[in-house]
Amino acid sequence: MSTFKNFFQGTTLMHKGRSYDLGKMNLSQLWAAYLTYPTILLYFALIIGTAVLSVYLRHSWWGVLIPVPVIIAVYPTAWYIIHRYILHGRWFYRNPITAAMWKRIHFDHHQDPHLLEVLFGSPLNTVPTMMAITMPIGALIGGWGGAFSALATALVMTCIYEFFHCIQHLAYKPRWQWVVYIKQLHVLHHFHDEDGNYGITNYLPDRIMGTFYRAAKDRPRSPYVFNLGYTVEEAERYPWVMRRTGAPPRDRPDPARAPKKEELAKSA
Repeated sequence: MSTFKNFFQGTTLMHKGRSYDLGKMNLSQLWAAYLTYPTILLYFALIIGTAVLSVYLRHSWWGVLIPVPVIIAVYPTAWYIIHRYILHGRWFYRNPITAAMWKRIHFDHHQDPHLLEVLFGSPLNTVPTMMAITMPIGALIGGWGGAFSALATALVMTCIYEFFHCIQHLAYKPRWQWVVYIKQLHVLHHFHDEDGNYGITNYLPDRIMGTFYRAAKDRPRSPYVFNLGYTVEEAERYPWVMRRTGAPPRDRPDPARAPKKEELAKSA
C-alpha cells in the first residue's frame, strides 16, 4: 500500500486531510488505488472464502449455480431500494443513533463526490446488508451452499458496481459508449437532481419506478442535490451530523471538483 501511496504523493491527487481525489486521477491511477484499497481487498478475500464454502457445503451443483443468476437479477432492484429509501431517507439524520452511520455511508459522498474513501461504503454496513438480502435467497435454493454462493455473487457484483462507480467520478472520458452513458446519468444524480437515476450500472428499476431522467432539461435542478435535504436549518434542528462534520452542511460542490457545464450539457 505504501508503494502506491508514494506513487500519488507529490501530485495534486492527494490533499492534506484527503485521500485519493478521483476528480484529479487518470485511469491507471484508479486501477492502482482500486486494487490496493482495503475495502476492495476485503471483498476479494470474502469472495474466495464464500466461494470455497459454497462448494464445500453444497448439496448439489445446481444448488450452488442457480443462486448466481438469481442474485444477478435481484441485485439492481435491491440496490435501488436501499439507495432511494434508505441512503436518501431523511429519517436517518434525524435520529442520534443512526446519524453517524448515515453521514458515513452516503451524506459524505454527496458532499464530496470525488473522494474515494467515502465513495466505498463501510464494510461494517455493506457486508451485513449483503448477507441479510442474499443468503436467505440462496438458502431457499440450495441450503448453506446456496447461501454462500449467493453472498459470493453479491460480493462480485459489488466490486463491479464500485469500479464503475469510481469511473463515474473519475476525470476520464470512457471509450466505451455505454460507460459514457451511465456516467452521464450518475453525474446528473450528483449535480442536478438527486431524486432520480439511483442506479449505478442498471437503470431499469429507475425506469419502472419513474425516477429515470436522461438529461438536465428533463426536470428542474434540485436544491438538495448536494446536501440530501440536510440543510443548515435541518442541521440546527438535528445537529448530530453537523457535529461530526465540524461545519455546517454545504449546498454546492467545491468548484474545483464540480463537473464542467459542458459535461452536463452533453447529457441534455
